[in-house]
Amino acid sequence: MLTEIGLAAPEDIRAVVPLTGGVASDIARVDLPGRSVAVKFALPKLKVAADWHAPVHRNRAEYEWLRVAAQAAPGIAPKLYGRSEALHGFALEFIAGDDVWLWKAGLLEGRRDAGQAASVGDLLGRVHAASVTRGFDREPFANRDDFHALRLEPYLLYTAQAHPGQAERLTRLAADLYRAETVLVHGDVSPKNILFRDAGPILLDAECATMGDASFDLAFCLNHLAIKALHLPQTRADLLASVLRLWGAYRPHVTWEDAAALEARVCALLPALMLARVDGKSPVEYLDDAGRDRLRAISLTLLPAPPRSLSEFTEQFAHRLEDPS
Repeated sequence: MLTEIGLAAPEDIRAVVPLTGGVASDIARVDLPGRSVAVKFALPKLKVAADWHAPVHRNRAEYEWLRVAAQAAPGIAPKLYGRSEALHGFALEFIAGDDVWLWKAGLLEGRRDAGQAASVGDLLGRVHAASVTRGFDREPFANRDDFHALRLEPYLLYTAQAHPGQAERLTRLAADLYRAETVLVHGDVSPKNILFRDAGPILLDAECATMGDASFDLAFCLNHLAIKALHLPQTRADLLASVLRLWGAYRPHVTWEDAAALEARVCALLPALMLARVDGKSPVEYLDDAGRDRLRAISLTLLPAPPRSLSEFTEQFAHRLEDPS
C-alpha cells in the first residue's frame, strides 16, 4: 500500500510491527528510513467473542473524518499520508514519545483531570459545529447502515435481547439515532482512542463516522467516565466532575439546536450505553462480576426515567454508588 500511495518503495521498509489494542482493524507500525508511520486496514469481522461483522469500506469514512477534524480543530487528528481504496487501508502519523499518553491508561492509573476533559469537549464541539456550516460535504459520511452495524446493533439492539422489559426503550433509542443526520459523529469517542500530547487531545479510530446525532458522541465518551467512577472510588468525585467539565466546554459550540434538548438526549442515552457495556457485544473488561452487577442495576434504575441534565445525572449516579439500595 505504501508504494501505491507514493510514500515508500518496498526496499525502504525496515520493519513492520503489529500494534495491539483495537478490535476492528489490523494496525501496524512501519519503520522507514528516518521515520515511522502507521498503517491501518479495516477487518470484516471484529476481534470480539460475539459474532460481529462490519463493512470494510468504513475505512474511507474514518479517513475523511480525520481529514475534516484536522481542518476544524488543528491538532485533534494525526497527519494523513494517503489511502488505498482497493486495500481499504491508509497510512497516518505514528504518534509516540515521552510526552504522549493514552487517556484511558491515565484514568485507570488514577490520574486526575488537569484540563483534559474540557479540551476533549471543546475540540469535539468544534468538529460538530464545523459539520453544520453551509457547504459542508456530507457525501463521505452517508454511513448510517455502517453505524447501525458497528454501534446500534452491537450496543443497543443486542442488549435489548438480554432485557425484554427494556427492549422497547432501547429499540426506540436506536431508531432515533439511526434516523438522525444533524452533525458529523465520530462514533467511538472513548478514552482508549484519545491520546494526549503537549496537553492536547488527539482522536483516533473514527471507523463509525456518520452524519448523526451529537448526543451519541457525548454519551459514548461520558459513559466511560461514569463507569470508571464506579470502578475507581478514589477518583470518583474527580471523574464525575470531569463529566460536567467536558459538557461545559462542549456546550458553547451548540448552535444547531437547543443545548438543553441535546443534554436531555445525552442523559437518556447514558444508562442505555452503561447497560450495553455489561450485556452488549463489547463488555467493559476491567469490571469484576460485582462491578458488572452494580452497573447493570444502576443502569436499569436510570433507564426508565433518566435525568434531564448532566448535573442531575452525576448526582443520582453518585448517590446510587454510595447507597446501592
